[in-house]
Amino acid sequence: MTADSGPTTELTSPNAPKDPKDATAQDTQGAPKVSDAPQAHAQASAQPHPPRPTSTPVTQAVILAGGQGSRLRPYTDDRPKPLVEIPGTGVPILGHQLAWLAAEGVTDVVVSCGHLADVLEEWLDTADLPLRVRTVVEAEPLGRGGGLKYAAKALPRPDEPWYATNGDIWTRFSLRDMAAFHHERDAVATLALARPRIPWGAVETDQFGNVLDFIEAPPSPFLINAGLYVFSPEFAELLPDVGDHERTTFPQLARSKRLAGYQLPQGVYWRAIDTAKDLTEAAKELAAGVGGTPR
Repeated sequence: MTADSGPTTELTSPNAPKDPKDATAQDTQGAPKVSDAPQAHAQASAQPHPPRPTSTPVTQAVILAGGQGSRLRPYTDDRPKPLVEIPGTGVPILGHQLAWLAAEGVTDVVVSCGHLADVLEEWLDTADLPLRVRTVVEAEPLGRGGGLKYAAKALPRPDEPWYATNGDIWTRFSLRDMAAFHHERDAVATLALARPRIPWGAVETDQFGNVLDFIEAPPSPFLINAGLYVFSPEFAELLPDVGDHERTTFPQLARSKRLAGYQLPQGVYWRAIDTAKDLTEAAKELAAGVGGTPR
């Protein structure tokens, strides 16, 4: 693990390098703290998906893990949101994401930290990781777009494509298929699209206002940004230094038809863990095997 300090729902829509198990640390300010862990047995249920051909396999990723997680308190009083564990899974959200990325062929991950960064770095130093992890710490909040740009500078292969994900997403699907979709469309950026279930019951009526049926937690009629991406190498230069890429970079790419949307396959489990209720619901869904997602 390297640290650089410085500036649900079930959708209804259509090995890592083997490094020696050792760690070195350099604790001077602004200097990296390194820990390259061997391939882990953690989350062994993460089964790699058969790859589709792409021009360049995607083997690096960024995880945005710097948020305050205020809506998840008290769980985030002593840890950042990605280290919160969904009851019954035995692993924090970040552990699940790293195991999934490794199973999909990723060998290097950059984690962008902020809130309680030292706690996250300590967890990485002691965890049995399935890939190499470097952390970068924002000296001041840069926004999601600025955070992505800052973290992308630490990627080991800047001339290759990369994945990115928010640090509060629990899902599993074929990232290789998404990367192939991205390549086939010659996109600069591709975002995963989810169709989560509405958290309220719906009422169906006829044209005369007669109630016909009650539908519990139906699928949303709209697709949403699932917080998972594939980016081409040139994307990083298009990001703002500070601010939100969804208000700047994405609209520009959409106008030039270089932004693609990959709809998650039907039956894939996806949930953003934003609140204590999300934790409870996710625990129930995963225990029941919703979407067939392995823990």
